[in-house]
Amino acid sequence: MSIVELIFFLMTKAKHIPKLLQIFRDNGYDGATLSKISIEIGLGKASLYHHFPGGKDEMVEAVLDYLESETEENILQPLRSNEDVQTRFEKMSDGIDNMFDGGKQPCMFAILLMGSERNVFHEKVEMLLRAWINAIASVLIVEGLDKDLAVERGENAVLMIEGALILSQGLNDCTPFERIIRQLPEQLCQNLSSKSKVH
Repeated sequence: MSIVELIFFLMTKAKHIPKLLQIFRDNGYDGATLSKISIEIGLGKASLYHHFPGGKDEMVEAVLDYLESETEENILQPLRSNEDVQTRFEKMSDGIDNMFDGGKQPCMFAILLMGSERNVFHEKVEMLLRAWINAIASVLIVEGLDKDLAVERGENAVLMIEGALILSQGLNDCTPFERIIRQLPEQLCQNLSSKSKVH
């Protein structure tokens, strides 16, 4: 395969990944059969295996790599900025809101951890969740919060987001998610010095 052909192949493969994410979100790992994926993507099974020789597991791995990139852009980068802490948490919340379309989209991590292949993807999902928790905790530690309390607060933040997503999906109402998104920055900044919170 020439360099041009390789680039074209990789670009073609990459364009299918957002659609694969939606298919797995809508159907779960077990419900997203190769036949269903083939129809939704618009590729025959042979073409699917050409792009993803490892089959459905490789498709999920590609989706998780895509979500890792989305997490970096929407969550981790805002937390690493030089802005005041309240602004950083507000931008993180905006990024989360964007990733989950205002609560309309379920969390892929939860879907995978409830599927039959839980153990296959657990390590990558755990890594992404810990990166999120640790990024929040790092901000809080710099602002003077005790390390254990900072990690606990990071875990609680992720717990609130994940719980709000499940509740919003179950109620078919995004209000719980929207409320958590609004409240989260202030809750994360609780008991921090007023100086660090000033915009």
